[in-house]
Amino acid sequence: MTRSLRRTLLLFLLTPLLYALVGAPQAALAHTELVSSTPKDGAHLKKAPDRLTLTFDEPVALDDVRVLTVDGDRLPVTRAAKGGTRAVRVALAAPEHGDLAVVWSVVDEEDGHPSSGRIALSIGAPAEKAATTGGDQAASPVPTPSPSVRKGLVAARWTGYLALAVFLGGLGFLVLLWPRGADEPRARALLALAWTAGLLATVVSVGLQGAYTTLGGFRDALRLETYADMLTTEPGIVLAARTLLWVLAAVVLGALLQGGARTSRSPGWRVGALAVTFGLLRTTGMTGHNSEGGEPTWGAVADFVHLLGASLWIGGLAMLALAVLPRRRAGELAEVVPGYSRLAAVSVTGIVCAGLVLAWQVVGSYHALLHTSYGQLLLLKTVVLGCVLLAAYASRQWVRTRLDLAVLLRGDAATVRPFGYSVAAETGLVLVVLAVTSLLVTADPGR
Repeated sequence: MTRSLRRTLLLFLLTPLLYALVGAPQAALAHTELVSSTPKDGAHLKKAPDRLTLTFDEPVALDDVRVLTVDGDRLPVTRAAKGGTRAVRVALAAPEHGDLAVVWSVVDEEDGHPSSGRIALSIGAPAEKAATTGGDQAASPVPTPSPSVRKGLVAARWTGYLALAVFLGGLGFLVLLWPRGADEPRARALLALAWTAGLLATVVSVGLQGAYTTLGGFRDALRLETYADMLTTEPGIVLAARTLLWVLAAVVLGALLQGGARTSRSPGWRVGALAVTFGLLRTTGMTGHNSEGGEPTWGAVADFVHLLGASLWIGGLAMLALAVLPRRRAGELAEVVPGYSRLAAVSVTGIVCAGLVLAWQVVGSYHALLHTSYGQLLLLKTVVLGCVLLAAYASRQWVRTRLDLAVLLRGDAATVRPFGYSVAAETGLVLVVLAVTSLLVTADPGR
């Protein structure tokens, strides 16, 4: 490993520690949930109440709490006299007799995940209740996020994760292993495509996240009002910051495309690329589940290491498969492939260690790992990742035993083909891992 590679790797590894010292978040709980209501759900009351008090397990903003009648009319919400920022008061227009049902939803300020439920009250004597037609209201379903919006959000996040990994990992590949690749048309096109996909996925995610949190439909994701409302929330501000960072990344990419290999070796450009890398990785992790659990600081650091390792591994893999191997130049193979093999080994080690911390931080128990949808998705991701590591092991064995022969034969196609097959299998399985990761972000934590 060259001195330049060691220094840059050391800088990358020290970055999350620097973050822990200067930017660690405060402790956070799981998704916001309703603790109690006054009157209680299912209560039988002699007199119609004029208000309903909802108390949540963590502070909530008034704009994040929505309470609707079964007819879809929104009820006014104010801060309750008792309960601090965890409680809200809802003004009711209850009937004198019969049943009253309202549905509530609240958005978690940390990750923008909505929670919802229904509260039904009976007013008057049981006989009067039976004579009313309010039973249909009490049986009304609890609103949930639109399946089409959720699928769109998962697709946008999958695209965003892939674009982030290819762009940042591709830049790292060029800086650490293949500076001359900045002049290669395939490498330049790959970076440009990743940047475009990353910016578009982030912009689209704002509208989809807004529709998701308000339990709206797919059309709501296309409305300007949804964007405006979303940008006033904490997850929306994070997405806006990520969008601006993708815009700044265009400056880094433009300088690289203009200057080529000379720019990739420039210390000033590398500092700018490192700053953009830090910002994109941090804003990507801020909307996930890493802050949940007892140690949110370590969760944030582990998430940063996890994203960094995945980017270096996946982005380098894409650059290797699409830009280096098709050239089949013996000198490049001898220079780049062993270096990437070592870099991938370090990245995978970081991914596994950080993944263990994140899994325990979010899931919290073996029972939750086995008996919740989040834990089962996490197990599926682990199984697929194990298959990826098997393909990576095959690639590493080729580097150890066959690379010298491939260089000797000047990149003969028949000699390089087995390595290409294992790299292709590794790449395809990585796409599946990213898909499961996108599902995990929109799933309830396994607690």
